[in-house]
Amino acid sequence: MIEIRTPRLLLRRWHDDDLAPMADINADPQVMQWVDDGSVRDLERTAEDIERWEEEWDEEGFGLFAVELLASGELAGFTGLSVPEFLPEVASDVAISWRLGSPFWGQGYASEAAHATLEFALQDRGLDRVISIIRAGDDASENVIRKLGMVLERETEHPVFGFPLHVHAIDLTEFHG
Repeated sequence: MIEIRTPRLLLRRWHDDDLAPMADINADPQVMQWVDDGSVRDLERTAEDIERWEEEWDEEGFGLFAVELLASGELAGFTGLSVPEFLPEVASDVAISWRLGSPFWGQGYASEAAHATLEFALQDRGLDRVISIIRAGDDASENVIRKLGMVLERETEHPVFGFPLHVHAIDLTEFHG
């Protein structure tokens, strides 16, 4: 079982008792405003998401980690790696992403978890490049991307919803973990 500990976080595979807290995160319009069309997700959709994330671990050898606070055991959200199949022009790449509940914003958790995920990508999975795809205007994610050392590679549009997307990339051979 893959687990990563940072000073404040545990990145791990998903447990059954993660469903309800992740569904609460996905039901928050403030959290979901930058995800797809901004729609919130219910318990059933969240269960489908977690099942898909776990399948990606089995198929790809990487996936989205549940992010747990070490101090309290609370589920803060997720961070991890996935294949961005929704965007054909970068579907051969591996993307890093994150989603944390709003009570966990502004405390550096997303940056801490994402940094550990990039180290995992380089050291444990041997990836030499990782991208991030974010919706234009998502300033909080842009801030995390800057902290990771990722640079803007291209601007494009979401193939379904049509809004502008920014694709950032980092060459992990130059990443200083």
